[in-house]
Amino acid sequence: MVFGNIRQYLLEAWSELGKVAWPTRQTVVNLTLIVIAVSVAVGIYIAVLDTVLHAALQQVL
Repeated sequence: MVFGNIRQYLLEAWSELGKVAWPTRQTVVNLTLIVIAVSVAVGIYIAVLDTVLHAALQQVL
């Protein structure tokens, strides 16, 4: 009984995955590059801000 329910669930889940509108390979590549570029830009921004604030704090102390 339990295994029948699990099997039914897996069959229905697999059926739903077939209905998903999957993105094209080019879309995935483009969005991945955007995420990487934004991550690098935010990392640089934080590093510069940290350096400036560290220098300012050194002047105060």
